[in-house]
Amino acid sequence: MALSLRQKQTQCVVRMLNLNQPVSSGGTADEEVYKVLILDKFCRDILSPLIRVKDLRKHGITLYFTIDKERQTIPDVPAIYFIQPTPTNIQRIVVDASRGVYESFYLNFSSSLPRPLLEELATGALKSDCVQRIAKVYDQYLEFITLENGMFSLAQPSTYVQLNDPQAQDKDIETIVEGIVNGLFSVLATLGIVPIIRCARGGPAEMVASMLDSRLRDHLISRNNLFTEAGSLGSSFQRPLLCIFDRNFELSAAVQHDWSYRPLVHDVLGMKLNRVSVHGDAAAPGGGKGKGAVKSYELDDSDNFWVANSSAPFPKVAEEVEAQLGKYKQDVEEVNRRTGGQRDMDFDGQELIGNTKHLMSAVNSLPELTERKKIIDKHTNIATALLGEIKERSLDSYCTMEDDMLAKGSIDRNGLLTVLKGKGTQLDKLRLAIVYLLASETTIPADVEAIESTLKESEVDLSAFQYVKKIKSLNISLASSSAGSKNNIVDWAEKLYGQSLSAVTAGMKSLLSGGRQLAMTRTVEALMEARPNPDIDNYLLFDPRAPKSSSGVGSHSKGPFKEAIVFMVGGGNYIEYGSLQELAQRQQPVKNIIYGTTEVLTGAEFVEQLTVLGQKMGLGGVGPSH
Repeated sequence: MALSLRQKQTQCVVRMLNLNQPVSSGGTADEEVYKVLILDKFCRDILSPLIRVKDLRKHGITLYFTIDKERQTIPDVPAIYFIQPTPTNIQRIVVDASRGVYESFYLNFSSSLPRPLLEELATGALKSDCVQRIAKVYDQYLEFITLENGMFSLAQPSTYVQLNDPQAQDKDIETIVEGIVNGLFSVLATLGIVPIIRCARGGPAEMVASMLDSRLRDHLISRNNLFTEAGSLGSSFQRPLLCIFDRNFELSAAVQHDWSYRPLVHDVLGMKLNRVSVHGDAAAPGGGKGKGAVKSYELDDSDNFWVANSSAPFPKVAEEVEAQLGKYKQDVEEVNRRTGGQRDMDFDGQELIGNTKHLMSAVNSLPELTERKKIIDKHTNIATALLGEIKERSLDSYCTMEDDMLAKGSIDRNGLLTVLKGKGTQLDKLRLAIVYLLASETTIPADVEAIESTLKESEVDLSAFQYVKKIKSLNISLASSSAGSKNNIVDWAEKLYGQSLSAVTAGMKSLLSGGRQLAMTRTVEALMEARPNPDIDNYLLFDPRAPKSSSGVGSHSKGPFKEAIVFMVGGGNYIEYGSLQELAQRQQPVKNIIYGTTEVLTGAEFVEQLTVLGQKMGLGGVGPSH
């Protein structure tokens, strides 16, 4: 029973578009009923990766609007609202209903509507005498965005800054944690599962785990329980694991440059909600930046080239595009040869009369050829745009340098300074410098000074660099002063770079995965195996279905687990997603791992959050920092 979040979420959305009636076997809502759809921005983003605008028509949606725009009255039509439960949205609904903008209102909230807001809705509707127009109110538990079968985001911006802000009050932190728990609860309700929860002690990960545990416990004793999974699936059902991490557990993955296709398209071309924009004739000879229309492409599981190659290293993707183009040309030649047509596919009726059979098969292969050509052109354009950026910013040298530092812990000071003085944006340089801090167990003051002055020459704002330096020195002093409480801080040297595993297994693992394995991936692997292991023995365990007293430390979870949800608090990325997918594929039999995060961030976006924190702590800046 593979957890497919995308499939489950799509089913919920389609049912909602069908006025929450069961959907016909074809998986489409009733087309006969014309409906309008009203969304807020957040819910529009939820739908965007799941359902294309042209597909809304299949479900009887003739028009869709955003809730904050002025809208004309459309009598005799039911309206489906899909919005977050916020005071502003409730006020808009009451105004729309009192004006009778639509005949009936089906209200779908992306997460459960809090009692005070429900009362506000009721009072407002009574006052303006429009209760009869409000047909139904539903809690949909869809407060998350599914980007791929195995990846979701809660789209909660700047969580890292909010949780690490030195000025944050307890109640601020609690509100953020509540928002995260709300999103995770939606994911679990959509999947219909109550997992066993594991996390490291202390910090945001434990706060989220503990609050989620309470929320699930409270819900399991309520009457309308959303989680009936064990009952329907019999005794063979094994519950999945939910592993919660805090971004500080492995900062390097949020900052480093990567060489695989999907992380590059995200980090360099700014893919958002599975869409990426590139200059149309980037692929034309001499068609540099600024020329040609901007083309927008969707990258999801309907594109088989993307599915097959998104985790491959970039040079291999470029080769594959070439190979596919060659094969396409061959197939076109073949069609031409069979139909006796001219080289340019000119089907002239006369000479084909005796050739009907060949013609039929040729005509049948045309749509498939056209589709293939479209996909080849798309990836040619994307790869060309990437190549332009890679050359202009010399990104390959950043990837190599960072990987050497992180995998081997070897610092080549001169090489590092050469890259920092060379090509690349200010943020590229800052990211490399931060990876240097994270990769070295102890830094040499003279090296740090040389790096800082090189960054200043490029007028780089040093706040983020100073911030990481500061938390690193705090962690080292904490680690040496209190061996006992070592676990609840980021123990950089050991935890991040696998020094705690014996050298033998470290060598083997890097061979298996074709490179360095992320600390997070290694930990997830150990948690899924659920055998005694010093790396995870102090991880907490919460089981919302067990008696309260039994939660706490321990590896007595019934493993090994076939499925896991891995959640990163404070911003995730496609590097981690790729690493977990690779882990899942490597297992025998193949396991299923879903990766989620508070928001998906490029390296540059994450460094901007570090910069904000550095500034809040009064560190850094562009000028000399003495």
